[in-house]
Amino acid sequence: MGFSSFNSGCGCCSSLGWNSSSSFLVPLGFNSRTSSISSSKRFNRFRAFRPSASASSSSSVPICLTPHITLITSIFFLPKSGFRTTFGEGRKRRTGKPTSGMDDASGWKVYGRLQKTCWKHPSFRERSETTDLIVQISLQPWEAFHPDGVIIFSDILTPLPAFGVPFDIEDVRGPVIQTPIRSEEGLKALHPINLDKLNFVGESLKILRQEVDGKAAVLGFVGAPWTIATYIVEGGTTRTYTNIKSMCHTAPHVLRALLSHLTEAIAEYVVYQVKAGAHCVQIFDSWGGQLPPNMWELWSKPYINEAKLYSFIVGIVKKKCPEIPLVLYINGNGGLLEKMKGTGVDVIGLDWTVDMADGRRRLGDDISIQGNVDPAYLFSPLSALTDEIHRVVKCAGPKGHILNLGHGVLVGTPEEAVSRFFDVARSFNFDSIVEKSEAVV
Repeated sequence: MGFSSFNSGCGCCSSLGWNSSSSFLVPLGFNSRTSSISSSKRFNRFRAFRPSASASSSSSVPICLTPHITLITSIFFLPKSGFRTTFGEGRKRRTGKPTSGMDDASGWKVYGRLQKTCWKHPSFRERSETTDLIVQISLQPWEAFHPDGVIIFSDILTPLPAFGVPFDIEDVRGPVIQTPIRSEEGLKALHPINLDKLNFVGESLKILRQEVDGKAAVLGFVGAPWTIATYIVEGGTTRTYTNIKSMCHTAPHVLRALLSHLTEAIAEYVVYQVKAGAHCVQIFDSWGGQLPPNMWELWSKPYINEAKLYSFIVGIVKKKCPEIPLVLYINGNGGLLEKMKGTGVDVIGLDWTVDMADGRRRLGDDISIQGNVDPAYLFSPLSALTDEIHRVVKCAGPKGHILNLGHGVLVGTPEEAVSRFFDVARSFNFDSIVEKSEAVV
């Protein structure tokens, strides 16, 4: 699950998009026995469930776990929920249709509207930190396509100034941090997160919750401590990660202090988003895949969830907001799947380089997975795309699967291929496909 960069000059929903690597999710049904969930008549045939309009943090939904990050906008085609998971009860139910979704990096039908917004407000920081613009951009794809989920237009770096790390976003370089933190002296600039400085995020989530009025899930997202730290230490994007990787050995105490501070700040930010109206939050450890598995287990995983630490994101969030589903995505996570499962998240995303059958076998059927059609299939004959969708769904099995691409929609993707993706997803019936396969055998 990731998004491809799309050089439109319109900015990105997350700094991850600058390096063509973030995640990209789709809808999954989350129910809880205490949730108030309504069904939209328009999508009854898809057995869709939708959240109530109230902003209760315990509400669970058929969530399009969709993070956002394209250089254009967050556009979600999220067909209706099918395989829904009751995480509160620790079991999955089979309904016969796959949950599916897609982030449209090219934004065919709403791109014109977004482009006008970009021309009028050329600064990405302005667009992503002004409540009216956040709401407007977030709602554009939902108004055009009526997906199951609305992702807030934002960035994983958005909270940095709120705990002492100012940054800019330049047209060519992307995010830039003028004063990287690589020493004990640099750590002095950090302070507890001031959520008042993120009021535009909270207000936007509240408005989005009201605007969708129970017809869709509202989705938030954050960066994992390691991924955020890469920007803070490197001073922006990088292809080598040499500064932060060397710190693991040359200044481990400094890096641990930075990661611990980020963990507490990010955990508070997740809870803040939930209380403001988010039904689900995705954790992006996009650059976690740049670490060897043993190093990821030492320098990333403990700050996502490890009981022996004083603070860890999943533990804190689950304690304060037990009904909120959390999703974890790592770009290039084939060597980390089993380790990711140990973080305590509810859903693990697979990119297209992981075989779906192998991913399911390795993770088991007690956790939900998402993915993972190769985006290049959207350039193939439509019949080949259809066959691949069927293959992925069958390999994932009838429970706990979120169907989507294994990365973002590529530049130049034919619109008819995207339409076919959703047509196939909407019409898919797992039982009939399995029966046909057995009949052939």
